[in-house]
Amino acid sequence: MRRREFITLLGGAAVAWRLPSRAGAQGARAAGLVPVIGLLSPFSSADTEQWHQAFRQGLRSLGWVEGTNVRLEYRFADGQQERLPGLVAELIALKVDVIVVTVTTDAIPAAKATKTIPIVMASTGDPVGTGLISSLARPGGNVTGLTQVATDLAAKRLELLKEIAPGHSRVAVLWDPQDPVAQLSWQEIQLPARQLGMELHSLEVRSGDLFDAAFARAIKADDSAVMVMPAAEVVVHRKQISDLALANRLPSIFFLPEFVQSGGLMSYGPDRSDLFRRAAAYVDKILKGASPSDLPVEQPTKFQLVINLKTARALGLVVPPTLITRADEVIE
Repeated sequence: MRRREFITLLGGAAVAWRLPSRAGAQGARAAGLVPVIGLLSPFSSADTEQWHQAFRQGLRSLGWVEGTNVRLEYRFADGQQERLPGLVAELIALKVDVIVVTVTTDAIPAAKATKTIPIVMASTGDPVGTGLISSLARPGGNVTGLTQVATDLAAKRLELLKEIAPGHSRVAVLWDPQDPVAQLSWQEIQLPARQLGMELHSLEVRSGDLFDAAFARAIKADDSAVMVMPAAEVVVHRKQISDLALANRLPSIFFLPEFVQSGGLMSYGPDRSDLFRRAAAYVDKILKGASPSDLPVEQPTKFQLVINLKTARALGLVVPPTLITRADEVIE
């Protein structure tokens, strides 16, 4: 009997992910069963290639080689979030054994669409605050993996912004109010901003067409720096945002090094490639029979500070040598 027919006989997707546990990974390979992993992303393939490469490397180190003993199915929304439910439906129809999600934006529609197929988060925002899991220690349900949220991360970005641009105390915070993680982050940075003597100005945006208008509002409000909150929408438009920050002479801090590579001033955040590499270990355990509900969600352990000295010079900023020494990457 073929594997898919066997799955259907036993009740469909609800039991499909448990099949490898019957004989373990070695037994599954010996029997010719090739697990299927779905990789979902609200971004484009180019945006996520570095992260997916790290994920494949993680799989390879655990004995899973794409095209040999495991199949990967990729689905990209290319910045069009409304496409995500349909892409999730495609992966479910393929009866994938595991779905790997990128951030909260795609994790939520995946979790809504299936309660049986295991979902591994690679770098979501606050999974407890957004209702994806019950707790980090015991997530419950079919969702587990890694979160990019770490204690005082937003406060750390404000500290770095003050260090590199000490005279810029009024900060425009660009965020998408439709993003659940951005909503939580906006609330969390209020106290550290007051402690640092910084005044925050909310710049709400919902689409790329509004970024020009948002920066115009920032200049009108006499903002002197800009902080960009994590959201899928801003990643897609990172070059435009970085260019607008520089054109308006606003020192900027971001959450991904890709912004700095596009001309932004500075970024600080978890190493996404490391998170995706670690996500492979969750997939490995699940394919070998572990239940997602019993696998604790882990937080980031590696962080990246990236500084663009060319942008700093264009803004007339002198970057403290101590900050350059601490940077993981300095763009000349």
